Amino acid sequence: MNSIEYIYSCFKQSTGITTDTRQCREGMMFVALRGENFDGNSYAKNALEQGCRYAVVDNAAYADLTDERYLLVEDSLRALQQLARHHRRTLGITIVGITGTNGKTTTKELIAAVLSRKFHIHYTQGNLNNHIGVPLTLLQLTAEHEMAVVEMGASHPGDIKELVEIAEPDYGLITNVGMAHLQGFGSLEGVIRTKGEMYDYLRTTPRHTIFLNVDNQHLSAIAEGLEIVAYGQTEGSDICGKFIDCAPYLRFRWRKHESEWHEVTTQLIGSYNIDNALCAVTVGTYFGVNEEEVSKALADYTPTNNRSQLTKTERNTLVVDAYNANPTSMRAAIDNFALMEVPHKMLILGDMKELGDATAAAHQEVVDLLDTHNFCEVWLVGSAFAATRHTQRTFADAEEVKAVLNAERPEHRTILIKGSNSMKLGSLVGLL
Repeated sequence: MNSIEYIYSCFKQSTGITTDTRQCREGMMFVALRGENFDGNSYAKNALEQGCRYAVVDNAAYADLTDERYLLVEDSLRALQQLARHHRRTLGITIVGITGTNGKTTTKELIAAVLSRKFHIHYTQGNLNNHIGVPLTLLQLTAEHEMAVVEMGASHPGDIKELVEIAEPDYGLITNVGMAHLQGFGSLEGVIRTKGEMYDYLRTTPRHTIFLNVDNQHLSAIAEGLEIVAYGQTEGSDICGKFIDCAPYLRFRWRKHESEWHEVTTQLIGSYNIDNALCAVTVGTYFGVNEEEVSKALADYTPTNNRSQLTKTERNTLVVDAYNANPTSMRAAIDNFALMEVPHKMLILGDMKELGDATAAAHQEVVDLLDTHNFCEVWLVGSAFAATRHTQRTFADAEEVKAVLNAERPEHRTILIKGSNSMKLGSLVGLL
């Protein structure tokens, strides 16, 4: 078996790392991972034939041990994780770890936008925030990077503990905690405990510093024993912010301690994004980014990946938030949409996944919330919404919606599209 130190010496001779032969490039290191329906070991030879310099495997049957390009280990996933931690320790770059139920990807990108005004930074790309994605993110770091922002996701207890022990963040933040992945966590308390594993780890570090939204009672309750840099809409916070309006883009003002106010007009849809923006302000100013540059970075940031995007088509204006959905984010999106001063509001809402026993009640609560607003039209997509008591139009899936849209083309409407990613509501944009 090869040691991590030896594998690391091979990694340093490589041009990058991948676990997918479709992404193989000349000189890379391929790591063969196993899944429920595949064994990456069987692709190791193909990876080398495509130009990879090394292949890390954990099944000797697929390794030619006379070929030094094969690196045999006991567990390829564990080797990937250990390699990433070794690389992180070798470089010694300052890392900010981020987790939370909602907003962590947007917050990560806002923080990255702000920090990049002063530092050469690296940050999690896309949704590479799990037990495979976090190591891959760390292994993309180079000696030229000065800081990194690493996003960490969780769907079961212990997930964040595993990830922080790989990334070893110097600073941490939890955006919020809410009703999501209840099938894995069991309850809101389970969510809080799991996200709180970020705080548990930071208590063991020399700096033990967190960026805390003091308006969030759940997070404040579990922050004992940590050095707190506070932000929120509460006066006296290190960074205090005030909502101005969202018509349709979020506009807010912020100030550091008792200094002058800065006003920012963002390209973000949703008043709930003020917390994400204030977090980015807090991290940026803490690390010495000029206050004017902080505001410019937030104003210049353009959301992507179906997260709080405003899209104008020839026929309609779309508020696209179709990457993910849970009861907390769904309620926030609906309430914010209700506040928008635009005519002819229409909603296309998809099922919220991974809620376990809470599925029926959570979807009924959303439908009941819709009844408190005077929306022009509501389309509900998925079996969970179909099972609720309601008077709205329902569809089995996105394909059924597409068939209707090919016959009925809504026009001159502002349409909120919100649902779990697996509902594929983002695919409707081209027809609206």
